[in-house]
Amino acid sequence: MRHTGRVTAIMSVQSSVAYGHVGNSAATFPLMRVGVEVWPVLTVHFSNHTGYPSWRGPLLTPADVAEVVEGIETLGVLERCDAVLSGYQGAAEMGHTILDVVRKVKQHNPAAVYCCDPVMGDVGRGMYVRPGIPELMRDVVVPQADVATPNHFELDFLTGGEQSTTMEQVLAKADRLRESGPATVLVTSVVVQGQQPEELQLVAVDGTGAWSVTTPLLDRSFTGSGDLTSAMFLACLLAGDPLAEALATTAARVYGVLSVTAAAGESELQLVAAQDELVRPTHTFTATRLR
Repeated sequence: MRHTGRVTAIMSVQSSVAYGHVGNSAATFPLMRVGVEVWPVLTVHFSNHTGYPSWRGPLLTPADVAEVVEGIETLGVLERCDAVLSGYQGAAEMGHTILDVVRKVKQHNPAAVYCCDPVMGDVGRGMYVRPGIPELMRDVVVPQADVATPNHFELDFLTGGEQSTTMEQVLAKADRLRESGPATVLVTSVVVQGQQPEELQLVAVDGTGAWSVTTPLLDRSFTGSGDLTSAMFLACLLAGDPLAEALATTAARVYGVLSVTAAAGESELQLVAAQDELVRPTHTFTATRLR
């Protein structure tokens, strides 16, 4: 996927917040910092993310998203779009519109990649999206993706619902997900039997094999970290990095940002303070081949 002669461009169809960093607000600056042009298309524009007690701002409609993309198409630049990145999809109608956007981009650039972060839920919280969204993700959206980046909880739902507790089961489920459509799968927040309680794993699988990276577990989770992870992984793939290198680089960049955020005692990702971690990570991780 390596591109030469021009800057790689990603159309990122996600939420936006004025304060803090989730969705496009977690992806746009980091992508630009690592040398990727971003075309942010907003699905919502809220004051802050919905983990706070209150938030305000408009929920944009699927028609709004379609109109923005049509405007970009009118400029005659969609052939320069190398990928579409999507995250949280607040309603089924938005999911279908994003797939329309993917088809439109691929009509202009058949080599373009669709990376779907199937945001639905997590361990301890269960599903936190509207009814119908998980089934839409499983049956309609993810099968049309080239790259999928579920967390461990979401992987289990997308591939049958039963909980995977060993690495062999995780890999089998990643294979099952790949058979449904996406050629490359990144599984985040993996926890399996025998793993140290202070560790988390990322597992990546494609046609060349399967790899894992283990990182220290920080004392809390950070909203937006999944959005950052998907963006950094996609950037590595578009740069032509082999899967193991893409996984290790993604882990180093994201862990660096989270470490700076934790050290500052902040809950919002400290993207500006930690921006050098995106290009010169303090921590390095080695990908281990699983098969």
